[in-house]
Amino acid sequence: MKLVIAEKPSVGAAIAAVMGANEKRSGYFEGGGYLVSWCIGHLISLADAATYNEQFRKWKYDDLPIVPQEWQFIVASGKEQQFSILKDLMHRSDVTEIINACDSGREGELIFRFVYEQANCKKPFSRLWLSSMEENAIREGFAHLKPSTEYDALYNAALCRERADWMVGINASRLFSCLYGQPLAVGRVMTPVLAMTVLREAAISAFVPEKFYTVALTLADGGTASSKRFAQKADAELLLSKCRKEGRVTVQKMERKEKSESPPQLYDLTALQRDANRLLGFTAQQTLDYAQSLYEKRLITYPRTDSRFLTEDIAASLPGLVTDTGRAFAVEEQLPIHVQQVINGSKVTDHHALLPTKSMANADLAALPAGERNILRLIAARLLCAVGEPHRYAETSIITICAGEEFSAKGKLVLSDGWRAMERKMLGELLGKQKEQATLPDVQEQSQCSIVVAELKEGQTTPPKHFTEDTLLHAMETASADSMPEGVERQGIGTPATRAATIEKLVQKGFIERRGDKKTKYLCSTDKGNALVTVVPEQIQSPSMTADWEEKLLKMEHGEYDSDAFMEEISSMVSGLVKTYEAVKGADVLMQPERKVIGSCPACGSDVCETAKGWFCRDKGCKFALWKKNRFFQTLGKQMTEELAKQLVNQ
Repeated sequence: MKLVIAEKPSVGAAIAAVMGANEKRSGYFEGGGYLVSWCIGHLISLADAATYNEQFRKWKYDDLPIVPQEWQFIVASGKEQQFSILKDLMHRSDVTEIINACDSGREGELIFRFVYEQANCKKPFSRLWLSSMEENAIREGFAHLKPSTEYDALYNAALCRERADWMVGINASRLFSCLYGQPLAVGRVMTPVLAMTVLREAAISAFVPEKFYTVALTLADGGTASSKRFAQKADAELLLSKCRKEGRVTVQKMERKEKSESPPQLYDLTALQRDANRLLGFTAQQTLDYAQSLYEKRLITYPRTDSRFLTEDIAASLPGLVTDTGRAFAVEEQLPIHVQQVINGSKVTDHHALLPTKSMANADLAALPAGERNILRLIAARLLCAVGEPHRYAETSIITICAGEEFSAKGKLVLSDGWRAMERKMLGELLGKQKEQATLPDVQEQSQCSIVVAELKEGQTTPPKHFTEDTLLHAMETASADSMPEGVERQGIGTPATRAATIEKLVQKGFIERRGDKKTKYLCSTDKGNALVTVVPEQIQSPSMTADWEEKLLKMEHGEYDSDAFMEEISSMVSGLVKTYEAVKGADVLMQPERKVIGSCPACGSDVCETAKGWFCRDKGCKFALWKKNRFFQTLGKQMTEELAKQLVNQ
């Protein structure tokens, strides 16, 4: 018998159905020479500090640093039964071979190997590496199983990442918690992301808007020309007066350039998450969950990819997939299909770009949940656009002179819609109304044009924008890109598979919070997050360190970096931090105890927290308040209690 171990029950069931393992048992399927079971995600994890020494159960500064010499593992709480089933199956006398069918990536490799080693299994195993859950892809994968040794380097990278996160998280969290007298969570990836959010909020708070003035001239031949910005209103008013008196402009320069906008690249996971947040208001985690479900339903390829291109072997089947995808979304017209612009095997890492599958063309898309259907539409639209024609347009710029000052105008004329037409057809209602640039007249240099209207425009400079999940994901993806070696395959902090979880963890820990309306939510740092970044040293909060580690892990996956050297670097960094860091003077003012949250503010949606005097919105710009000494209640002989405050907030 061959034992197949998948990562999730749904994937195990799909594989079992294809391979003929149709007899349902407790925790696995059997049949056709196969046993098919699953891990239920992370079954085994690194043990907590108390497992090494009972005294570590209490957080004490004198116990640091905690650096295990022999790493220990534990079975995840509530998953003991499934591990027992897998262990028994691995040791069955009729099982001669094991197949690792966990998700095809770094984490999937880690999940399987932890179970394999914890079960003390010595039987040979091979690797099933899939980019799609379609039946033909599963059969093809089983026909070409890979030797486990090909993925030893991938496992080493995953193991080092897991251990590094444990060491940084355990030691740094305990160090700062002990020094500042309250629980503080610090993470290798989490803290740099928090720091970026805190710095953005600080820039917004420190921003002082400045007014400026311009003069706008509406021309008789069409178009509007604008002056430079003036800091003083009187200067702009003087120019306005002169322009009205002069009544015409002289064309100094006229330039027309034809430009071409190439089709967008196919989606990787991060690009999909960014668009889903911007267009649909989905969080990064929601998008990942929807995409994972679509993958398990065989409607899209493997979602946790950081590639935006396809390999050469897919080129022949791509025109058929494009046609089928268009038909599934009621695109009847003949589609231009330029295959080569999405093919580049040298830029594909573990998995190619996200695609709809051939199975999708025959599926009942109307039966899908709305969230999944919207994500599938985005992926399908991107495929149809990516193989399309360029969007071509002519851009015109005119510089005119009036009263001795330059006035400039820009216009745009679409020559060929190209892929933009398909984007509007597939995503029109999501894109909203597109701003159109004016079409400028075809004028000659040194010619004159009458002024129809001359007016003063007042504006002011705007602060940086709050992070959305779209822009924060982009910041994570490009963090420290300037300092990374040229041509590296992966930059930034985190990976496409982990960035969503990092954002969610920051929200759950109370370091950042989501504000705004239902569709457009901003990610803002809380007082707790601001305080933590204030006291954490630059070494821990710097994106460059984490980006450097990610690059070394990637090299490790390719067998180009030594795992022992990496772990020695982490150990030295942690030990040095514990020995040299001292509490920041005056930080006790920042490190206020965490306030109890009783609900969401009915005015703005932020947390409502308890203080000595009452219950107030966490957002300092919001005026919502419930005072404990409420005069109205006192006149009635009653008191504002916590229970009553909760009822008023949550009704």
